[in-house]
Amino acid sequence: MRKIAIYGKGGIGKSTTTQNLVAGLTEIGCKVMVVGCDSKADSTRLLLGGLHQNIVLDTLRKEEEDLNLADFRKEGWGKTLCVESGGPEPGVGCTGRGVLTSIGLLEQLGAYDQKLNLDYTFYDGLGNVVCGGFVMPIREGKAQEIYIVTSGEIMAMYAANNICRGIQKYSLIGDVRLGGLICNSRNVDREEELIQALAEQLGTQMLYSIPRDNMVQRAEFYSKTVIEYAPDCKQAQHYRNLARAIDQNQNFVIPKPLSNQQLEKLLMTFGLFD
Repeated sequence: MRKIAIYGKGGIGKSTTTQNLVAGLTEIGCKVMVVGCDSKADSTRLLLGGLHQNIVLDTLRKEEEDLNLADFRKEGWGKTLCVESGGPEPGVGCTGRGVLTSIGLLEQLGAYDQKLNLDYTFYDGLGNVVCGGFVMPIREGKAQEIYIVTSGEIMAMYAANNICRGIQKYSLIGDVRLGGLICNSRNVDREEELIQALAEQLGTQMLYSIPRDNMVQRAEFYSKTVIEYAPDCKQAQHYRNLARAIDQNQNFVIPKPLSNQQLEKLLMTFGLFD
């Protein structure tokens, strides 16, 4: 089973990208579990057709005994298995601890049992790279492959570079590796060139570039992935291509993050500070 975490700046489209590519993986016969690691609990919404999920931490608070996977794991589109770890009330507690508790409970209850024949487990990570919740999926081998969703926007690229610092740190105590950058386009000038250049500096690859298309928002209004909502459209094919790129990827590295000064120099090369 391949264990993958998806990271990126908050609001960059991690959850949308993850659920759409997971839909693409199920089409080629992969069995996938998605574990949401955000207190918003919206990492499986498109696969479940809405926010109908029982959250692990809420279930744990209500039922301290006789818990089983059926209490909070639901089957979504394409027979995906969907779990939301949840978190504390806003302003109280640490989401990171909630993620750790949830993953531990999943292990105890056999969610990763080999009998399930899972091909993939995806962790939809937090956007905040300084929070303990960031590191939970990659601690102790919970996630081994990392993909970073970014765009050509400056703050998204700063976040990608910071995430690489975290991956580099935890690669020293485990086998976590970066599989590449995923461009979720914002139609920034020379966007793909810029992300390709950043990827080269980091020692990785731009795995795929997803164009901006309003079909994504239309599908989200109906709580569906693009592949379910409009399977024959161009955007659905892009998500299928991304799924295949991940399925076939064998390029995993320990990234070489840039200093802030090096990153600004790279951005200036592309005229973003004129």
